[in-house]
Amino acid sequence: MPMKLSRLPLFAVFLLAAPAARATVRLPRLVGSHMVLQRNQPLPLWGWAAPGEAVSVSFRGAKVQTKAGADGRWTLRLPAQLAGGPFELTVQGTNTLRLTDVLVGDVWLASGQSNMEWALRDAAGGAEATTAANHPQIRLFNVPNRAEIRPLAELAGGEWQACTPQSAAGFSAVAYFFGHELQQQYKVPVGLIAAEWGGTVAEAWTSTEALRKLPDFQPALASLAQQTCSFAEQEAAYATRLANWQRSPEGQDHGLLPGQPTWADPALVTTDWKTMQLPGVWEGQTPELRDFDGVVWLRRDLTLPATAANQPLTLSLAQVDDEDSTFFNGVAIGGTRGYATLRRYTVPASLVRDGRNVVTVRVTDNGSGGGVWGKPADMMATVGTTTVPLAGEWLYRAAYDPASRPRSPFPGGTQNFATALYNGMIAPLHPFALKGVIWYQGESNAGRAEQYETLFPALIQDWRTRWQQSALPFLFVQLAGYMHDPAEPTDTDWARLREAQRLTTLTVPKTAQAVALDLGNADDIHPRNKLDVGHRLALAARRVAYGETALVSSGPTFEKLTQEKNQLRLTFGNIGGGLVLQQAADGQTSFAIAGPDKRFVWARAEVQGSTVVLRAEGVANPVAVRYAWGNDRPATLSNKAGLPASPFRSDNWPR
Repeated sequence: MPMKLSRLPLFAVFLLAAPAARATVRLPRLVGSHMVLQRNQPLPLWGWAAPGEAVSVSFRGAKVQTKAGADGRWTLRLPAQLAGGPFELTVQGTNTLRLTDVLVGDVWLASGQSNMEWALRDAAGGAEATTAANHPQIRLFNVPNRAEIRPLAELAGGEWQACTPQSAAGFSAVAYFFGHELQQQYKVPVGLIAAEWGGTVAEAWTSTEALRKLPDFQPALASLAQQTCSFAEQEAAYATRLANWQRSPEGQDHGLLPGQPTWADPALVTTDWKTMQLPGVWEGQTPELRDFDGVVWLRRDLTLPATAANQPLTLSLAQVDDEDSTFFNGVAIGGTRGYATLRRYTVPASLVRDGRNVVTVRVTDNGSGGGVWGKPADMMATVGTTTVPLAGEWLYRAAYDPASRPRSPFPGGTQNFATALYNGMIAPLHPFALKGVIWYQGESNAGRAEQYETLFPALIQDWRTRWQQSALPFLFVQLAGYMHDPAEPTDTDWARLREAQRLTTLTVPKTAQAVALDLGNADDIHPRNKLDVGHRLALAARRVAYGETALVSSGPTFEKLTQEKNQLRLTFGNIGGGLVLQQAADGQTSFAIAGPDKRFVWARAEVQGSTVVLRAEGVANPVAVRYAWGNDRPATLSNKAGLPASPFRSDNWPR
């Protein structure tokens, strides 16, 4: 049932927040001094004034007039402008607004999740790039994070800034490298609008009207339509319920109750504890903790030889999402906050015993995935020359009954509710004229690749409709390599999501993808090389948005498969002077073929002109191929321009 609080109705809240209530001419935050306006296009501008108030805008000798509507909003279009600046723009109503240092050039919107959000200062080479980021012809606008139930007319904040080391340091690294390359290439001003939020799903960036066409999202939209309070009101009410619960007996950590042994005590009886495999977040393997955010205790015995007794020990526990307090034989030895930080603690020699020792980890999960995650090889105990692996089965117990904890109205956060980020961060941006969009997202939709095949094109069409630019270039980054693969060919969620992205370029005009398989890190979902990502997006922009049709802007693209007795011949486009095939460290080429039995095996590969010929022992009648299909398979195929081929498959077999 929808919540009902003694507050103003939601529609009244939005009316009170609307700038139209003011009786003087006002502009949205996106229209301000230091902005860049899109060249060679009519320029929609808008704002608010008193109902019926006459408003005029003057710019570079042109003057356009209109009147505010009954709701106080006014909109007009300036004629298309050539690149240049700085200029002054004047808005005249009962008051006068003068915007200074306005440039005309190309405006790009950068959006997505954390890899687009990743700051320049934190990227590889970021310190040097930040120091050098004095570019008065580049302007930056950071859209503040905001999730909302209904589309907003105005942003929560933000202002245009000239690109300096100070303004660029926290700005999107991918967007900065992309924009800088285009500005150097075309010598015109570039405006970059960054609207991104880490860990978010594509449906959150899509409007209600677009999602109505997709059956999967009807329940979420129905829930949204029933909301009578804002996200902020509902979260405040939940925070009150949670605080009351935390003060109650039910909300106490049973592993730390006064007068009782802690759950780190080696003598504690644990026969009623359950088991889970580590590393691995608990949501994916324990039904009772599927949506649990809170405290879970983890324990396991560690048997050491007599030679280890009274020797200092190093305890490695991979990464913990989000916080840990770690104990050895009942004594606290360390704790760390941060889901991406490797845990490594030194255990004093006095605590290390011959035979049975007990390792206990109290994990606090603040949202989304919780538990110990990372590589099995990063979980070990080392004492002298003895190393004992710690990956595998651990005991676990929640600090309290998970069912007693008040359930958040938005378990994945309001930012992951369908339409929420479109409403709060994208709706206030249009109809500001754009050159195009760059997008880096998909990690949070992995596992729903089939759905993404329709959701992602729907998002693109949605934005084009909102901006009234049917051919708005939309360039995106294919998921980078992440997570380790087994030795043999396998099928993974990330491979399927990449396929959904690749198919988008084949079905949606004016799109292109920047392949990033080779730029990833199997152990980190946030690879630091953002320079090459920005470069590959800029190559795509030069071809798709700027019309450099002769430019080699991508790696080889799979075109067709031909069966030739016991071998397959693959034909590629975009060979960029020729195909280049390398072997991976394990001697494989990342090509796998299968016969009618659908069992893929690694294949030998040979480049012949613009084709690659594949064969494998034991596959007498090959019918299908998959290339770099997995999480982080080596990108062995590229063209002589140095651009990698996208992972692909020729089959459409279900998993």
